[in-house]
Amino acid sequence: MGKQRLLLAMIFGLAIAAIVLISATPTRLGLDLRGGTQLTLQVETTEKIPTLTETDLEAVQRVISDRVNELGVSETSVQILGQNQLLVQLPGVSDPEQAQRVLGETAQLEFRSQRPETNQQFQIENQILQQHQLELLTLQQAAETGNQSLLNATTADPDNTPVPAELEQQIQSVQTAIRESNRAIRELFAPAALTGERLTDAYAQPRQGGNQWEVVLDFDAAGGNQFAELSRNVAGTGRSLGIFLDNRLISAPTVDVRYAETGITGGAVISGNFDAEGASDLAIQLRGGALPLPVAVVETRTVGPTLGQDSIRRSLYAAIVGLVLVLIFMAVYYRLPGVLADIALVVYALLTFAAFNAFGVTLTLPGIAGFILSIGMAVDANVLIFERTREELRSGKTLYRSVESGFYRAFSSILDSNVTTLIACAALFWFGAGLVKGFALTLAIGVVISLFTAVTCSRTLLFVSLGLPQFRKPELFCPGLSTTAPSNS
Repeated sequence: MGKQRLLLAMIFGLAIAAIVLISATPTRLGLDLRGGTQLTLQVETTEKIPTLTETDLEAVQRVISDRVNELGVSETSVQILGQNQLLVQLPGVSDPEQAQRVLGETAQLEFRSQRPETNQQFQIENQILQQHQLELLTLQQAAETGNQSLLNATTADPDNTPVPAELEQQIQSVQTAIRESNRAIRELFAPAALTGERLTDAYAQPRQGGNQWEVVLDFDAAGGNQFAELSRNVAGTGRSLGIFLDNRLISAPTVDVRYAETGITGGAVISGNFDAEGASDLAIQLRGGALPLPVAVVETRTVGPTLGQDSIRRSLYAAIVGLVLVLIFMAVYYRLPGVLADIALVVYALLTFAAFNAFGVTLTLPGIAGFILSIGMAVDANVLIFERTREELRSGKTLYRSVESGFYRAFSSILDSNVTTLIACAALFWFGAGLVKGFALTLAIGVVISLFTAVTCSRTLLFVSLGLPQFRKPELFCPGLSTTAPSNS
């Protein structure tokens, strides 16, 4: 009994911690609940690229992701859909036409030489841009998580923390400042002397004799000659060779003076303090800008904020009504075990919702459906346990042994059903997309936690109740049994 009481204290401690976490962390809502725009983009082939590869799609996905970030929208999502499509979700965006104009353009990769006598100004503008980008990241994290310390860090007066509307205005203001910084940096570079049409490939590779990485650029014959001339103009001068993607500077390497003497015959190497991730990221951006792949918007779906709020309200009503009906049924049909199962079910709901917030799960309508379905899975586990317990009581076993056998004999069935559900969730998450993944994720989290609460929470509550004389009555577990039936081991 001492061990059971310790487990009981741990369970209620977890429930209190879950309540604190739910109160402190705002729930992330998906597009169908918050409102916004969803676009399906078709990546079209060309004569130069007749067949799309996974690498091509990843490159285009990165370009689209960068453009989405330029829109200043938080909690966005850009996912590869099938063999030639991208699914873009923009919560809070009410102007789909603007999003279509920005996202539907073909990427523009340009190589430009820095103008003479602009080194100092370039360093200043680049530092200002980095500061704005860091500020934007902090603001977006604060908006997404509601973290109080991050919110305080965005204002000079910690006692005047911005409300969500003011925070959104700050994000838009910083976005405008970033665009101005990008424009100021572009003016420090000459017009494009080479475009991505001449770039045939870009890939990351480790540098010899060290742990650093570099990015290799391959050009066609004409592109190699143009890049050689461009490099000679800035080699040894301290000026940079600017690489711009959609008019944004993504890299500004300096050219080794040896290039002024030997030239470049079709390729180049960008080296620096790159790790594997940084080099791969730059290579993906370069490939995306070099791909002459047009993107067409094939579907637009807009959800208004009013419709999103209505969906939330209806979903909450469905969840509450379903939960209350289940609680009543369990208490009426299974008596004392049913009441204890109701307590375990409430603990389960708290732990599951807290897990959603802790793992940053974005709740959608299918996600809420998965959560409600997992409640049924949690009840199903208790039903199996209690029915096995009743069978043991009817066979003449003592109350303690019946409860113990009920859990032991039902465990294999509970485990099998949960494992098969998790396998289905894995398949839906791996091969599905968008809303289907949300359903699979919430259902999987709910199933795992339901297994814990059914086997640990319900079991602990039952054994603790058996330690109290007023609850050690067989008729409280199985109606119709005589009170004179054996009740002790």
